Amino acid sequence: MPQQSTTASKIIVNAKVRTLDPRNPVASSLAISGDTIIAVGNERDVAEYRGAGTELIDVGGHAVTPGLIDGHIHPFMGAKSTEGIDFAGVTTMEAFLALLRAEADRILTQEPGAWLRGWNLDYDVFGRQPITAALIEDAVRGSPTFIFVFDMHTALATPAAMRAAGITGSVTFGDASQIVVDQDGVPTGELREASAYDAVLAGAPAMSRAEVVRRSQDVLRRLNASGITGGAVMDGAGSSLDMLDELAATGDGLPVRLVHALGHAPERDAAGIAEFISMRDRRGERWRGGLIKMFADGVIDSGTGWLYEPDALGGGLDSFWPNPADYADVVRQYSEAGFQIATHAIGDRAIGAAIDAYVAAGVTSRGGAPHRIEHLECLADKDLARLAEHGITASMQPLHLQWRKADGSDAWAARMGPERTSRAWRTRDVHDAGVPLALGSDWPVAQLDARLGMAWARLRRTPGNPDAPVFEPVQVLNPLEALAGFTTGSARAQGDQDTLGRIAVGYKADLAVWAEDPVLVGSDALVDLPVSLTLVGGAVTYRAEE
Repeated sequence: MPQQSTTASKIIVNAKVRTLDPRNPVASSLAISGDTIIAVGNERDVAEYRGAGTELIDVGGHAVTPGLIDGHIHPFMGAKSTEGIDFAGVTTMEAFLALLRAEADRILTQEPGAWLRGWNLDYDVFGRQPITAALIEDAVRGSPTFIFVFDMHTALATPAAMRAAGITGSVTFGDASQIVVDQDGVPTGELREASAYDAVLAGAPAMSRAEVVRRSQDVLRRLNASGITGGAVMDGAGSSLDMLDELAATGDGLPVRLVHALGHAPERDAAGIAEFISMRDRRGERWRGGLIKMFADGVIDSGTGWLYEPDALGGGLDSFWPNPADYADVVRQYSEAGFQIATHAIGDRAIGAAIDAYVAAGVTSRGGAPHRIEHLECLADKDLARLAEHGITASMQPLHLQWRKADGSDAWAARMGPERTSRAWRTRDVHDAGVPLALGSDWPVAQLDARLGMAWARLRRTPGNPDAPVFEPVQVLNPLEALAGFTTGSARAQGDQDTLGRIAVGYKADLAVWAEDPVLVGSDALVDLPVSLTLVGGAVTYRAEE
């Protein structure tokens, strides 16, 4: 225990504290000095730390948990890419085209030739027909148009958008990205993976730096409002490190702690690796680097997820890397340089390849953080056992189940078939096998509100709709496990298990204050549970309006 002469800067009383510390699971008060918790217990236990300058916060019987950590999020990429129409909930071509026509009427009347933008489009809009620009040319009046599908792995661009980027046919990339062309070599408008859609976006008007900063600040504030105090940023751009410094110096600074990944693409050469290694220890107020993000595959829905056996349409047999051995070598180089590695691996073979590379390189960074795999939507039994054996973190997002359909006609299940679909998003199996489990949103792929993320982990169906289909009900997590996935699990995933994710002496005072205990609230009601206060390092970063 600290010396009695220690004076708290803040004391929280009249609380229902769920600590996530197995040695002291519940409390009613806690004391904070600076950014650190110095006492946890009842009001009598913390009274000795109260001084003349101590701020007393009476939370009126509200619940306090560790601040939530989103295990996988893209706040800065999302700030730039969520432009135009949000197509959330649109599942028919008729509704899709109606929104595009209305947007064209609104924008092109004022600015002929302007770009139309959109995001969050469901594959289901296209049904069994190919994703082509011909379907929307009339609705957008032939204007340059760019639309992201919800997973941000596929996009749709019109011929005018292609021409603006100087693209007239197939393009060869250093990874599995593809500008889809027809039998005559003419682009159809479908763009698969980032290198392809970035090539088109190079011809689009760029968002101003000031607007990117403003939108990024708004995203971080929205995170705070659902109890989030930290996150693992998988944006990948080195320029985002400068953005973090800029945000930290703006206004009240960063309202969340962030661990930011640098994204290594297959075409990055030895000089590029050296450049990233030189950036390993960059850090600032409430953020740090030291993480490398790579892709082992794409997504199941477009046939770019890497599988042991082909999907129902014959896809899924290709790595994201032209030579998969190069991926393992890059893992080794960064691991030896002291980086933690995060690999996007959705298909079972991609997961297996990531495990192989980690085991060969050593499954933890020199800094002690375990290497991690992101998404794991289709996980084979043999690789589940290997994850557990080697302590490799599974970073998963159960709320991605929201695009599934009860009859299996959604793009994911249709490609995978009933037998493999029965093993989708195996959160219960992962947890019970002893695999470290972190939960997150992957925003802007899915909603960033952590309450929704926890509800999906607990329900595996749409919250608030008891009649909605439950996908693989044997894989549900209980309420405490879901909370742990966003606290202790995500803290461990980023190597901060000794400082974040629990309310305990010596841990950072990152806290969420709730109207009721989120563990005890029903899963359907959880999404509307008010967060009254969020603290990061003992500082209030969000306060609900009274």
